Amino acid sequence: MTTSVEQPYAYRQRELVEPDWRRFSGWREVSQADWRSAQWQRAHCVKNLAQLREVMGDLLTDDFYADLERDQGERATMSMLLPPQMLNTMVSTLGELPAAGAEFTDAFRADPVRRYMLPVFSDRRSDWPSHPFASRDSLHEHDMWAVEGLTHRYPTKVLAEMLPTCPQYCGHCTRMDLVGNSTPQIAKLKLQGKPVDRYAAMLDYLQRTPAVRDVVVSGGDVANMPWKNLEGFLDKLLNIENIRDIRLATKALMGLPQHWLQDDVVEGVGRVAAKARARGVSLAIHTHVNHAESVTPLVAEAAKAMLEAGVRDVRNQGVLMRGVNDTSVDLLDLCFALQDNAMITPYYFYMCDMIPFSEHWRLSLQEAQELQHAILGYLPGFATPRIVCDVPFVGKRWVHQEDSYDRVRGMSFWRKNYRTSIEAEDVDALSREYVYYDPIYTLPADGQAWWREQGDALAAHDAAIARATASREASALALG
Repeated sequence: MTTSVEQPYAYRQRELVEPDWRRFSGWREVSQADWRSAQWQRAHCVKNLAQLREVMGDLLTDDFYADLERDQGERATMSMLLPPQMLNTMVSTLGELPAAGAEFTDAFRADPVRRYMLPVFSDRRSDWPSHPFASRDSLHEHDMWAVEGLTHRYPTKVLAEMLPTCPQYCGHCTRMDLVGNSTPQIAKLKLQGKPVDRYAAMLDYLQRTPAVRDVVVSGGDVANMPWKNLEGFLDKLLNIENIRDIRLATKALMGLPQHWLQDDVVEGVGRVAAKARARGVSLAIHTHVNHAESVTPLVAEAAKAMLEAGVRDVRNQGVLMRGVNDTSVDLLDLCFALQDNAMITPYYFYMCDMIPFSEHWRLSLQEAQELQHAILGYLPGFATPRIVCDVPFVGKRWVHQEDSYDRVRGMSFWRKNYRTSIEAEDVDALSREYVYYDPIYTLPADGQAWWREQGDALAAHDAAIARATASREASALALG
């Protein structure tokens, strides 16, 4: 006779459900055929407050719209862009006729997908809305461009930023320096070269650099590239002998799965996958899902279509965010939804990067370490995601790999085992300690007091950053 043992996390299989979009008055007449159409989804993205009101009707109160408008004017680093598919996963558990007004608005404010895809001003920290050392390009990817848009950061891996747009814009985007439309806070940089010239330069560099074997094809989001253009690039990439791994990065597998279910895309992925297999190259898709609410039958259908077309794996790279997925239950519910229902392998959870106005999302290193400990032992080893800290000038590090950690001042120190592309002549690169900063509000009182005392030094740092950014923008304009 066996007895059940109570565990910190109770596993249970959950059936995926596509929320009924007709519960929103603006979509009451939308047919199943339209909902499954990528063209309809793109044409009906929510890009501003007026369009959100059209969808929601009288569900949300005026104070929510005022809160959202203020955030767009004073804090947002990404413009509003929400496909219906993604908006439909917000407050999806309240039934077909959720109560309008304050009750619905409170539920909408608390929704984890809303918290990062549609941030409002009151979400942000008022004490430290940005960390003093936050920066637009916090990972210095542009500094490591081998050619325009091709970041050579790791010895054997590169990131190809194919385009600066996505089907959806996430508030926490690490590439907010380049991706999307300008906002009142952030004048976005622009890619200067014509796409065909940039892609040719990328391919030429990879042909001339045999040490590179792994290419992440990203942006932006490759779902925004016309398929024939993306397939043309991938076909040429597969002709380069040293390339052994290709990863297509697309949040749209979750935010706009209809794109990846289109016949021409599925057939095209099949052609690319067949050539990759023939050459012994691993072709994978990396997507970006942050909460179990986002995993619906359409997402599972799209992921399985990609696997059936021949990609080796579909993997998830989420971002750890407060109020979204900052508990072990949140993370395990998401991982099991991905693994059990959609055949998507949980891969990484990144700590949110130190970009402007992101402090309310960021967790401390200690919190991330505790979460990593809490999720171990439930999932198969190959599907247990690593929580990683992307340390500026270092790269991805498992959260338990810090060299030392001052928890009072929230400063962790890290070492590296390779030089980035901008450190060829730096003899101290492998012995230097690099610092990562916790959110100041997570620190003990004496740590917060120490940071407040740094006012003059931090103001000087901010001024230097502003001057460097202005110089960079002026150079970009001159090149244009």
